[in-house]
Amino acid sequence: MPLRLFLSGFGFALLLAPSVLADKLHISSNPPGAAVEIDGKAGTTPFEEDFPGGYFHDPFSLLSHRLSRPLVARISLEGYVTKEIALTIGPREWVSSSGHKRFQYYLFRATHFHVDLDSVDETFTGTVTAVPDSRMAVQPGRPLESPRSQEEVVQQSKRAVVHLKGNSKGGSGFFVTETGVIVTNAHVVRGEDIVFAELADGQRLEARVVYEDPEVDVALAKVKGRHFPHLTLAEVADVQQGENVIAIGSPGGAMSFSVTKGIVSAVGPFPSAGPGTWIETDTAINPGSSGGPLLNSRGEAIGMSTQKLIKENVSGIGFALSSSNLLVVLRRFYPKIDSGLKTMSSVENDETPAEKSTEVETGTVLFSEPDGAEIWVDHAFVGKAPARLPLSVGQHVVAIKVKNHADWITSITIVKGSQVTLSPEP
Repeated sequence: MPLRLFLSGFGFALLLAPSVLADKLHISSNPPGAAVEIDGKAGTTPFEEDFPGGYFHDPFSLLSHRLSRPLVARISLEGYVTKEIALTIGPREWVSSSGHKRFQYYLFRATHFHVDLDSVDETFTGTVTAVPDSRMAVQPGRPLESPRSQEEVVQQSKRAVVHLKGNSKGGSGFFVTETGVIVTNAHVVRGEDIVFAELADGQRLEARVVYEDPEVDVALAKVKGRHFPHLTLAEVADVQQGENVIAIGSPGGAMSFSVTKGIVSAVGPFPSAGPGTWIETDTAINPGSSGGPLLNSRGEAIGMSTQKLIKENVSGIGFALSSSNLLVVLRRFYPKIDSGLKTMSSVENDETPAEKSTEVETGTVLFSEPDGAEIWVDHAFVGKAPARLPLSVGQHVVAIKVKNHADWITSITIVKGSQVTLSPEP
């Protein structure tokens, strides 16, 4: 009996050994010295960290050590674009030989990951243009552009839309600068470093994925070149329920750069779709259209087509992430985003003194915490903390909203050129 117990224990140890023994995860970057954050672990590149062997190999039994959730590494270095890389594949399913026991697990894609970091100054060139919203001081006597025919909107806007193709999936996107910066959904390019951008005129360009924000499902890609047609972004405060809208995208199984139309059904937060402000529309949005623009009658992008509601006995309900949320992401790299008027470009400055004198007077507000808190300005949702936002000169009511906590509300006065940091009182 002791001998049998000893052998059983020895076999049991052999069974567990491959998953119990640690293995090393390596992450390098160019340039080196970047900060690495993984599931509470921190370090700098070149980064090495021990993880259980079960994170690298398929489990052998129900008792094997395993990874039950996906892991992402965040790589950051001052002056460079922060990268988030998916470390794992899955979920996979393990089933016992009897078929009665099962669980899901994830595995590291590799033991060594390398990241080439992109310089902010070299990547985010050009000018992003946004029309003023109701919180910005609009230039007196400067009327809004008149609505155009649907045919005109489509013909002008389609030139700025791209069809994105990766190794295993695809979607849509659109240019937001003349220097080739493309905005799309993070889920369209997840796991891809390079995708191909097909333009409406037949060009096929290589696009490098330079930034991803998986929380709000926004990604930025960059192609080489200049003078690309790009869309103007309209803040959500100017979106009206019932107004006509057009979506352009490349749904799978259909023609590229196809067009659908509808109306704005509703506007506001919709937690089931994710964080941010959402535009609900009856405009047809199908797989492959994700990342494409939702346009108003003036050809301005009011949002980015993101998902459709899939539910029994429900049809014709789609959602676009508002351009206000896109601008929150873009302002991380373009703090002087246009508000319908010419401003400083990181490529060139061709303003005349007369043009400078007509700029909207603003100050900057930094919302540093709490991380993920909703920011409301003058009763309109504008994004999530951390964020750096320009506000027009004058008085504003600001609310910081955190789930399960009372709203923090204050009144601030913005002075031209001022920089204010807001942090809720404990």
